[in-house]
Amino acid sequence: MNASRVALIADDDEFFRIALGFILKSKLQFTEIIDAGSLDEAVERLSGRGDILLALFDLAMPGMQSAASLAAVRDVHPELKVVVVSASSRRSDILSALTAGINGYVPKGLGATELAEALGAVLNGAVYVPPSIAGRASPPEEAGVPPLVRGNQDERSHRTIEFLTPRQREVLLLLVQGLSNKEIARKLNLGEGTVKIHMAALFRSLRVRNRQEAAAAGARLLPMTES
Repeated sequence: MNASRVALIADDDEFFRIALGFILKSKLQFTEIIDAGSLDEAVERLSGRGDILLALFDLAMPGMQSAASLAAVRDVHPELKVVVVSASSRRSDILSALTAGINGYVPKGLGATELAEALGAVLNGAVYVPPSIAGRASPPEEAGVPPLVRGNQDERSHRTIEFLTPRQREVLLLLVQGLSNKEIARKLNLGEGTVKIHMAALFRSLRVRNRQEAAAAGARLLPMTES
């Protein structure tokens, strides 16, 4: 009955993290809150702990340019409850996040009680969707991948590489150099689980299927962005 309940809050607004942490502790019986101010920091916090039950991500924090990274987190931590808590109510943002396989999209504008109820529903196995979008059909244009991946292949790849986080760029550079996940982890002083998440995010962002294709894409794109 006294088992610990641990949540991760990834948001660059310190005061919002404090307020959300209070709601999680007072209304949902969480015993520990782990803070992160960027996507890279969140991934490293997440990979360093095996007892996190719920991870909350803001879409506007540093490093978070698309929902692809959240999909990578879901791939590596399938049992984790992943929820976006965002000020954005844009339909395209909500659909992109849901396409990434998250467990819920909670608007920041909700009151404390409503927010707690939404997160409680997620913890009980539901997928929370804002009332503004629930039950509405998805137009073909919006139901697919985010706008970032439209356009021709060269423009798409170039824009994608610009949106990689600093840590993802480091991982890609070392992948191009032929290093294994274990070697990359040692080089960057990261856990192998952290490297796996970054690698999965790279595959999704670069639209590739394996390490070989990612290395080929990185070899072609990194000189353009690192020069």
